[in-house]
Amino acid sequence: MASKIPLPSLNTEQIAFPVEIRGSQSKSHHSFGLVKSMPGKINHNNTLSQSRKTHIVSGVKQASYDKAASSVAAKTCSMLAHFWREIQGFNDWENLVEPLHPLLRQEIIRYGELVTACYKAFDLDPVSKRFLNCKYGKNSMMREVGLQDSGYQVTKYIYATPDININIPIQNVASSSSSCSRWIGYVAVSSDESVKRLGRRDVVVSFRGTVTNPEWIANFMSSLTPARLDPNNPRPDVKVESGFLSLYTSDESDKFGLGSCREQLLSEVSRLLNKYKGEELSITLAGHSMGSSLALLLAYDIAELGLNKAQNQTQSQIPVTVFSYGGPRVGNSGFKARCDELGVKVLRIVNINDPITKLPGVLLNENFRVLELGGRFEFPWSCSCYAHVGVELVLDFFNVQNPSCVHDLESYINLLKSPKINQQDHGDGADDDDNFLNKAREFMLSRAQNFKMMPWKNAAGNMVSLVQSLRT
Repeated sequence: MASKIPLPSLNTEQIAFPVEIRGSQSKSHHSFGLVKSMPGKINHNNTLSQSRKTHIVSGVKQASYDKAASSVAAKTCSMLAHFWREIQGFNDWENLVEPLHPLLRQEIIRYGELVTACYKAFDLDPVSKRFLNCKYGKNSMMREVGLQDSGYQVTKYIYATPDININIPIQNVASSSSSCSRWIGYVAVSSDESVKRLGRRDVVVSFRGTVTNPEWIANFMSSLTPARLDPNNPRPDVKVESGFLSLYTSDESDKFGLGSCREQLLSEVSRLLNKYKGEELSITLAGHSMGSSLALLLAYDIAELGLNKAQNQTQSQIPVTVFSYGGPRVGNSGFKARCDELGVKVLRIVNINDPITKLPGVLLNENFRVLELGGRFEFPWSCSCYAHVGVELVLDFFNVQNPSCVHDLESYINLLKSPKINQQDHGDGADDDDNFLNKAREFMLSRAQNFKMMPWKNAAGNMVSLVQSLRT
């Protein structure tokens, strides 16, 4: 059984301290942020925002900060081999998120960079022979994206396409390409050398976020449908968003001779677990935006099918952990409960100003299914309410010059890498919801420009207007 020894404290004076979000919060919500870029005070380093009081480093020179960060990184590297189970969520990150422990912070950044590799390697040049695929071969990808020292070797590329029969013109894409498979991410395994540093053999699956228009449509398919991933027990009460499920399960054999995204993933993960059976193992799934939804579906799938049952004497089961960056809700309360029951650990890193993290289920969500009125009353529609899974680490940033940065993965990672701001107090946050809705409108409309059909652009703006009107 994993050790429950608490991690030793490191000097975090020059790293980061927690941020209060709104009066009272549940234990699964924690925060971390930077100052807002306001007109006339443009921050060219893409510095980020907050609307409540923040307690982070003030007046620290970059050279001093970098030196301190390097020193802490060296210390945390030596600790990881001993405390990796806690970092992977064995105790649901208790006492590690608030304040954010440097070792956990380092791992969040590291896995985030493995996700960033997907974007750097994805070919969006319509005239390229590798259009909508990875630019590089498996053996060279890590080197080409600047992660040659990551300690991981890519073993398989993963392809997926949502099964959506909607005739929508896609900018700069031939009609024959609109339904073909797209490279969605990769599977990798830690090298023998990095096993010593990590304390175990780590199997990683990394997913990019939404890029193509059909994927954006899949994001907006907000109907719930039973997952039914276990053939021996379909569990009709466990429901997930239909667009994400389509992307995960749609067959790819027509173009690549492959099965579905799901079949590709389960086959490769099973192969690696069998190859390294007898070793201490972990399964880490990381994704941004839509990719975090696929990561959570895969984590649930692995645990539901029992693929993470350990075959050595030191582990009863292989830990399955999801690092989700800017991820939406994936399923209903039944899905959340089943993930918790199976021991799937999820750390959601979210920007409070990011509209994608509020979707789907803007209205019907975990906050609108139970009424506390002299007792606990569960509404009849509670099974149709979306619910987030796991522990939440809240970031707080917004750039008025570039509203879409609120969902940008590099913005997430840069904040975690360089949390240098002065203490600020921008009021009690009474207008936070209105501010969010205005930011959501800007973000959705900027994304809607990718569609040639005006109704999709109107729908993006009207959705936010509807929510705002219902609140008044």
